[in-house]
Amino acid sequence: MAFSLPELPYAKDALEPHIDARTMEIHHAKHHNGYTTNLNNAIDGTDLASKTIDEILKGLDMNNAAVRNNGGGFYNHSLFWKVMSPNGGGNPSGDLAEAIVASFGSVDAFKEKFGTAAGTRFGSGWAWLCVHKGGKLDICSTANQDNPLMPGIGCGGHPILGLDVWEHAYYLNYQNRRPDYVTAFFNVINWDEVAQGFAAGK
Repeated sequence: MAFSLPELPYAKDALEPHIDARTMEIHHAKHHNGYTTNLNNAIDGTDLASKTIDEILKGLDMNNAAVRNNGGGFYNHSLFWKVMSPNGGGNPSGDLAEAIVASFGSVDAFKEKFGTAAGTRFGSGWAWLCVHKGGKLDICSTANQDNPLMPGIGCGGHPILGLDVWEHAYYLNYQNRRPDYVTAFFNVINWDEVAQGFAAGK
C-alpha cells in the first residue's frame, strides 16, 4: 500500500472543549481512514503508486474523480491534524507574523478574512492559508476535498493552514453553528507547525 493513515499527534480528547473527542475519533478513524484506503485502491497498479501525495495532486488529472476526492481527502486531513495542538492558539510570531501583517494588514484582519473564507464556503469544503514563493500569503477556500495543490484550484501556492468545514468535522458539537466552530479553531492552531510550512514553502 502506497499510503498509510497517519497517527494523531495527540490524544483524541486533547483538543477539548474546542473539538470533542468523539468527533476526532470518527473523523480520523472513519473519514480519514476511508480516504486513505480508497486512495490506495485508486492508484494500485498505476504509475501514481510510486509518487508522493504532493506529486500526485500537482499533476492530477482533474477528471480522475477517485484520485481527486480521495487523494485530496488524504492530504487535507494529514495537514489538518498537524496544524492543531492542545498547546495551540494565540497569535503567530516571527517571520510568519510579519508575512501575515504584510499580506493582510494585521493578524486580526487575517483571522477575519480566514474566518470569512471558512464561514461562507457553501456546502462541504476547506479554508486555506497558502504561501507563494517569495513569502506572499493568500487565503482561499475550495469545495469538497479539493486543495490548492491541484491544477487551477483555489489560491495556488502551498497550503500551510487548512480548516475542514465539512459537517462531519463539527456537527456533533456545534450542529449548524459553523461560525462557532471556526472561532474555536483559532484556539487550537499550532502556529509553530504553520511557521515551519511557511519557511519551507516560501
